[in-house]
Amino acid sequence: MGSQALSQNNETFEINLGPQHPATHGVLRVKLTMDGEYIVDAEPVLGYIHRMHELMGENRTWAKYLPNMGRIDYLSALSYNLGYVQLVEKMMGIEVPERAEYIRVLTTEMNRISSHLLWFGAFVLDLGGFTPLLYAFDDREHILDLLESVTGSRLTYCYYRFGGLYNDVDDDFLTGCTQFLKRLRSRMPMYHKLVTGNVILRQRLVGVGPLSAEMCRKYGATGPVLRGSGVNYDVRKNEPYSIYPELDFDVPVYSDGDSMARYMVRMDEIEQSMRIVEQCIAKMPQGEIKAPKVPKLIKPAIGDYYHAVEAARGTFAIRAVSDGKNQAYRMKLRAPTFCNLSLYQEASKGMLLADALAFMGSLDLVIPEIDR
Repeated sequence: MGSQALSQNNETFEINLGPQHPATHGVLRVKLTMDGEYIVDAEPVLGYIHRMHELMGENRTWAKYLPNMGRIDYLSALSYNLGYVQLVEKMMGIEVPERAEYIRVLTTEMNRISSHLLWFGAFVLDLGGFTPLLYAFDDREHILDLLESVTGSRLTYCYYRFGGLYNDVDDDFLTGCTQFLKRLRSRMPMYHKLVTGNVILRQRLVGVGPLSAEMCRKYGATGPVLRGSGVNYDVRKNEPYSIYPELDFDVPVYSDGDSMARYMVRMDEIEQSMRIVEQCIAKMPQGEIKAPKVPKLIKPAIGDYYHAVEAARGTFAIRAVSDGKNQAYRMKLRAPTFCNLSLYQEASKGMLLADALAFMGSLDLVIPEIDR
């Protein structure tokens, strides 16, 4: 219906979505060309919050660049911490103690749950539902309290160190995580009854914003966006790192490719992250949390290095070129949201504006990660 309407009427007008519009969740501007309620073109305009993270990586030492990782995707900061420290450890040949790896995965997955809970609440708020946001933030607050007790931060974490961790976790933290998982498991049926099965939500999401696997590959989309289009790709499984090969978890995949499929992938991922955290707690080994004799001055050998991890929004990868000095010669960050947003212009053509906003919310955008 949308394409027929566009072809019959050449009277179009332009409006701006953002850069401060609440539906964009950050300083994003989308220049919309409209034909009535239908979108003719949707051009994302970036750069409003650009901070030159990659250039900063080339004029700071390897250690001083570590806090930048928590400022890229601030909702999934520990995944970015993990990707960077593992890259440097790969460059330097540093062996990380097993206990440190378990704690890293545990805290990363708790951070993933908190990220998905925030997305869940904000996404439903975009669609007109206010109550789920309060429930989601209530649960997320418990995670922030737990992570704050060991990292010292509630959002922009900088907990991992080259060779291990800043400090160890105690029994109170592990007990708190166990109690939180029990609480969240008891509340997931309420979330599905209140939101997932809600007829209004399903009418807003089912069949809206369909993405084929080919389009996802064309633009490099990863994470829940790609898995919602039927492609079973997760860095934790396909390019395993840390202790993930030792853990039993599934990769949620839905083949419908619409906004509802992407919603279901993230809701299922909360369940899988809870499984991972439970296994980390049950298998938590004793021992050191930092490798001995980690050089105070990091000077990797000359070379071209790459490492990828599975962040909450998809594949986060770093390519670093070292010339043997104490800072990178070239730093390139591969942020998943940038690729996920890139397909929006093509995919939204012919959509109703209201559907395009629901579609945008299903992509789970974090603008500072795009404007890195």
